[in-house]
Amino acid sequence: MENVNKPSTSIKNWATDDRPREKLLAKGAAALSNSELIAILINNGAKNKSAVELAKEVLKLGDDNLNELGKLSLNDFKQIKGIGQAKSIIIAAALELGRRRQAASGIEKPIVRSSSDIAQFLQAQLKDLSYEVFAVVFLNRANKINHFQIISSGGITGTVADPRVILKKALEENATSIVLSHNHPSGNLLPSRADEELTKKIKEAAAYLDIKVLDHIIVSDEGFYSFADEGML
Repeated sequence: MENVNKPSTSIKNWATDDRPREKLLAKGAAALSNSELIAILINNGAKNKSAVELAKEVLKLGDDNLNELGKLSLNDFKQIKGIGQAKSIIIAAALELGRRRQAASGIEKPIVRSSSDIAQFLQAQLKDLSYEVFAVVFLNRANKINHFQIISSGGITGTVADPRVILKKALEENATSIVLSHNHPSGNLLPSRADEELTKKIKEAAAYLDIKVLDHIIVSDEGFYSFADEGML
């Protein structure tokens, strides 16, 4: 039989001074700790645990580092008793919004002038992925980013990064130039032979449509590698 005298762990039943929502309204979001912000997302606690206590356990999964937390999966969050699928989805969605906001700062640059401009944008987009993906940045005549798209995942081959798919999208986006990109979750930044051959293949195909391949950038937690900077284009 349920104990009717047991205090609820829902945020709305906390003392006013302990409520993250009220604290946010009174002092602004910046005044809240990471655990308090996550507590707002998950809303309810679990048996004998408040929402903030659960949030602290969530943070510990990422070693109290939001960048590391962003690399975790739904199943990782569900390891915590009291964090089910619904709460895991909410946390993952919030982390993705943060990632997209960071990436948007790269898009807002009026003109891409160097490999580091593109690399900063790509690192924000790809840094949390634990698997390899191939992506393309589509630019207009002014070197402004029109569009970004992940073309394939699971390794780089001529099949999954089909030049026809890439160039079809370039035409749809009215792109006059493109930047190829992929990530190396291992941290190694050196290109493989397959990377070099694929770059050459796409560059040759793009030339027939007067679309220029400006660069192929490899990103990882260690930094980035630019084919253009290394004279490989």
